[in-house]
Amino acid sequence: MISHGKEIKVFTGNSNPALAEMICKNLGISMGCSDVKSFADGECAISINEPVRGVDVFIVQSTCKPVNDSLMELLVMIDAMKRASAGRITAVMPYFGYARQDRKAKARDPISAKLVANLITKAGADRVLTMDLHALQIQGFFDIPVDNLFGAPIFAAHYLREFGYGREEDMVVLSPDVGSVTRARSFAMKMGLGLAIVDKRREKANQSEVMNLIGDVEGKTCILLDDMVDTAGSLVGAARAAVEKGGASRVMACATHGVLSGPAIERIEDSVISELLLLDTIPYPKDQPACEKIRYLPVAPVFAEAITRIYEEVSISSLFD
Repeated sequence: MISHGKEIKVFTGNSNPALAEMICKNLGISMGCSDVKSFADGECAISINEPVRGVDVFIVQSTCKPVNDSLMELLVMIDAMKRASAGRITAVMPYFGYARQDRKAKARDPISAKLVANLITKAGADRVLTMDLHALQIQGFFDIPVDNLFGAPIFAAHYLREFGYGREEDMVVLSPDVGSVTRARSFAMKMGLGLAIVDKRREKANQSEVMNLIGDVEGKTCILLDDMVDTAGSLVGAARAAVEKGGASRVMACATHGVLSGPAIERIEDSVISELLLLDTIPYPKDQPACEKIRYLPVAPVFAEAITRIYEEVSISSLFD
């Protein structure tokens, strides 16, 4: 029995409208009609141009660059839907900004991920649908249901089509740091491959120094898996360590979220990485030149399936596999 919403309507902010359009295409529905603009002073100007009373509303908005503008658009849209008597409001956040600020790294640090969770809940969201939270404990920051999808199965399906299952003699999965081992191990099991780990020491924010390589990568093709690529320092450093210290023959990389800030594109172009696969949770930055090494895989089918299952009140756990 469907307890909320007489129909599905999908709306979007300005952060990733192309993804929202693809989700609607996969659902077989039209995009909800709304205007998301700014006043002259920069304040959000939101207009919902169709009825949503009693409707199951899904607002697609990655809180990516410009992060604060994207977040405010989401919050104001949630508030508008709540005041328009939507039956249920789901914040669909393919990329959850502020997720790296999930703990106090030093004295008097804020826990900004918790603050953002409070804002989304207080604005009136009934649940959150996201992908590859940087820290899984962020789900506990919310007092509403959170469904956290995973990008690794999408990458695994792609590589299995390309290389097949169980190529341990010439391929290995590489974790860029110790903190990503759980994600990389699960991915390696899906691929039937072994696992290697890059041990690094981070000296400053957005900088990392590779210290050691754990595991055998000599003469093998490495698939380097991470949850996001920001300035690409960690990714490029891990790939370089695999080749220079481990003797890997080739390094391919994949990551769910392509933030691609600052020198990221230049670093990727100049690196030993032969190909970087990203999911389209974040659009390619408009202010960056094209990079031939970067390719995107679509997440719209997975999010459309999750939205359908949420609406029908059935389990989405199979999507985690």
